[in-house]
Amino acid sequence: MKRELSPDVQAALEAIGQREITHVFLVACGGSLSIMYPGKYFIDRHFETITSDLYNADEFICRHPRHLGEKALVILCSQTGTTRETANAARFARENGAITVAMTLDPQSPLAEAAEHVVRYDAPYTTGVPIDPADSNYAILYMLLAGLLRQREGRDVVSTLLSSLGNLQSAIEQAKAVYEDRFEVYADRFKDSSVIYTAASGAGYGAAYSFAICVLMEMQWINSQAIHANEFFHGPFEVVDESTNAILLVGMDETRRIEERTRDFLYRFGDRDRIMVLDAAELDLSGIDEAFQGYLVPLIFFDALWGFAYKLAQRRNHTMLEARRYMKKIHDY
Repeated sequence: MKRELSPDVQAALEAIGQREITHVFLVACGGSLSIMYPGKYFIDRHFETITSDLYNADEFICRHPRHLGEKALVILCSQTGTTRETANAARFARENGAITVAMTLDPQSPLAEAAEHVVRYDAPYTTGVPIDPADSNYAILYMLLAGLLRQREGRDVVSTLLSSLGNLQSAIEQAKAVYEDRFEVYADRFKDSSVIYTAASGAGYGAAYSFAICVLMEMQWINSQAIHANEFFHGPFEVVDESTNAILLVGMDETRRIEERTRDFLYRFGDRDRIMVLDAAELDLSGIDEAFQGYLVPLIFFDALWGFAYKLAQRRNHTMLEARRYMKKIHDY
């Protein structure tokens, strides 16, 4: 069956087509912000007439970027649609003349109400029900941007994207099989760790960022820091010794050599038994067009890493989604 752009994406693109757009803002918080990193990477690599910025939602309001106006498109994301900073950012963008598109699970949420156009996506970790990764926030954002590229600059990569998304689930399942034994081993090695760093670059940085702050810190209460693989050499590498615990993602985009350099340093000065490397070169990506491998590998990594997180949680006797002290429990901060 031939895959098509989602109806919500098509409707949003039709509305955007009525406006002159010169700048795209990608705005969110936390895990939703992490998916914007590969989105910006896509814009930087493909667009000639549209520039972009990526912002934490509340800082977006505080900074009030000069490019925010009638020629701006603001794409916002919040899984539940209840992230108040993101809903406020949508209202702020509209007040300043921008066209707004909200990505969320809930089309009746505060974010959806604040934005002009709503694009719904699916997520497996709120309901526990498996989803087609082609319906995830990563994929939907790429659909929006590929559609915008076709609409504005006549460069059509939509069919290539959609065919690649159709093979994404099989690539994820294959990756889980490749990493299964490794995850078992490193769950045992990391279970008593108080600090685990994550590192990546390019389109993959968002996956490392999300795993650090939303999984290791939020769900496992393990101190973590997402380190850009080149920034690693401008300070962070001083902490490396044989006790350092790290997860490094090595992707398939143009920044791969940066991640390889970090891997080689960690192997040289750290303990390989405490450095877990996920390298996309190990995976069967034959069903994903070469032009999109670099963009979709981060989703493969992040989906697979959820399996690792549950193994780690089991060994630590610390539940994943239920054990929170503050999030969604304290509202006066």
